[in-house]
Amino acid sequence: MSPLMNAKELIARRIAREFRDGFYVNLGIGLPTLVAAYVPAGIEVIFQSENGMLGIGPPPTPQQEDPDLINAGKQTVTALPGTSFFDSAESFAMIRGGHMDMSILGAMQVSSAGDLANWSIPGKMIKGMGGAMDLVASARRVLVAMEHNAKDGTPKILDQCTLPLTGKAVVHDIVTELGWIKVTPQGLTLIEIAEGLTPDEVQAKTGAKLNISSDLRTMQS
Repeated sequence: MSPLMNAKELIARRIAREFRDGFYVNLGIGLPTLVAAYVPAGIEVIFQSENGMLGIGPPPTPQQEDPDLINAGKQTVTALPGTSFFDSAESFAMIRGGHMDMSILGAMQVSSAGDLANWSIPGKMIKGMGGAMDLVASARRVLVAMEHNAKDGTPKILDQCTLPLTGKAVVHDIVTELGWIKVTPQGLTLIEIAEGLTPDEVQAKTGAKLNISSDLRTMQS
C-alpha cells in the first residue's frame, strides 16, 4: 500500500475497478460511500440509495455539503445532473426487483460460507435492520467492503458469525486492506493480496481458513 493511501481508500479504489459502464450500484453506509469518488474514467455508474435517490455523485467537499442531500446513513452526498428522487416504496421496488448490478456493504462479520452480519450488536440499542436484508437478497453481486479486523484486533472474517445475521450465504466477495477474498463452495479463496504482504500474514489476521489461489495477484488500486 502506498504510504499516501490509507486502508479505506485502497479498498474503495480497488472495488471501483470492478464497475462496468451502465452498472446500477447500491452503496451501503460508511466505507462503501467512498467508492463513488473513484469511478474509472469513461464509464457511467448510477449509484442508488435506499432512502430514495438515484444518481449519487462523489462525496461532497465541505463547501458542497447540503443537509438536504443525504444517503440512507444520513451522510451528506452530491447529486449529478439527472439525479432523481422518489419515495421509499419505489426505492425498494428497484432493489427487490433485482435491478441492482452490485451492492456494496460494510460488515461487522462475514463467515466462510458468505453469511453476513452487519446490522446489530447484542446489548446496543438499534432502530432496525434497515434495507440491508433486501439488498443482499436481491443484488446480482454482493461485495463487502471493510477493514480486515475490528478496532480491538479481533478477526471479522470467521468460520461462523456470532452476531445476528443479515443474510445467509449472500456475500460473493470480501475486500479489505489486506486483499481480495472470494467466497466459493469450497470456502474462502485469497485471490489478491496487498503489496508487501505474504499469505501467512493475511491468514494470521483471519478467523477462517483461507485457500490461496494458484494465480494469486497483487491487489492494485
